Amino acid sequence: MRAVLFARKSDAASPRVSRGAFLLLRRISGRGRFVNILACPRLRSAACTALAAFLSCAAPSRAQSAPTVSSGARAFREVTDEVGRNVRVPQPVRRIVSLAPSLTETIYTLGLQDRLVGDTDYCDYPPDAEKKAKVGGAINPSLERIVALHPDLVLVTKSLNRLETVRALAELGISSYATDPHTVDEIITSSEKLAGVLGVPEGGAAIASDMQHRLADLQRRIGALPTKRVLFVVWTQPLISVGKDTFIADALHRAGAVSIVDSEQSWPQVSLEEVARLQPEFLVFAASHAETTPPTVEVLATFPGWRILDAVSNRRYAVISDAVNRPAPRIVTAIEDLARQLHPDAFVEKPENGRQKLEKENPAGNQQLSSHDCLSPRDPQADGRTSGGGACAR
Repeated sequence: MRAVLFARKSDAASPRVSRGAFLLLRRISGRGRFVNILACPRLRSAACTALAAFLSCAAPSRAQSAPTVSSGARAFREVTDEVGRNVRVPQPVRRIVSLAPSLTETIYTLGLQDRLVGDTDYCDYPPDAEKKAKVGGAINPSLERIVALHPDLVLVTKSLNRLETVRALAELGISSYATDPHTVDEIITSSEKLAGVLGVPEGGAAIASDMQHRLADLQRRIGALPTKRVLFVVWTQPLISVGKDTFIADALHRAGAVSIVDSEQSWPQVSLEEVARLQPEFLVFAASHAETTPPTVEVLATFPGWRILDAVSNRRYAVISDAVNRPAPRIVTAIEDLARQLHPDAFVEKPENGRQKLEKENPAGNQQLSSHDCLSPRDPQADGRTSGGGACAR
């Protein structure tokens, strides 16, 4: 039986048994990280036992099937989520709790925000999402708060939410649907599948069509141009970038770039010596709300080791919205923004009078980074949320 992997917080977990229905709650200490259960025999054995009540042993059903109704009971639809679980989804889905910012954004894009009764502390886009009832963090949400909201369905994502949360929801009889996109195409497909689960397939089709059309137009503009070699900076001290098998790496590719980091790890630590040897053409940063607060003060040149990079001395930075960090439909906007900064000539139009006119661009442009503009690390477990103090703690 194939074990389903969810983000876990730490191996050093100290259990806390509470009263009543919440017997599965655990207080997890230590800094967040991902644990590959399949790669660790000790964890694999324990997980297979612990997951017996959580994983489905039956063959996957169709992604969408006709609702089933028992006498005097509410209708349910059986669907297969993106980690292969069979999930019984109440019909219709009227009350949703989202445990990931990317899923909250997708709900708003589908126009289903009135069904969203709760989300996490990190769900900050669109701004209206901050007004929803909060159930705590994505890593340790409050089950009490979730239960109090009476959700028909809780939305989770494999790379962010903990297995313990999903198990606890199952014990409480609350259905959860998990997503797991790893590429831009999978983000499109995931959004479309979620729309079907929520009963609005036409909305999912419209989102997919829009994203595909915009990406195709982008390919038409930059597809024949040389790719730019870039370093995507998640964290500066120590230097953290993205691995080659992440959706962010795929987003870079869609924008006409290729990461100099060739790592199997999702969030590899990279030495400045290696970066200096590879000499990226551009440094790419995802700053929170970069579209409205462009950085204005050079700071990287003052950091030890950074000043030897040609991209620093030649002021070649691309600063884009943190939408690139979230596997949601808005990622296409971030891809378009990055493409405009890396390949500006591809977006120059020639009016009838022959005079060249540059298309309207994101005002972030190729700006320098300020010490106040999110040079502290983005917490991958916050699904696009920047951590750290000052202006970055949003």
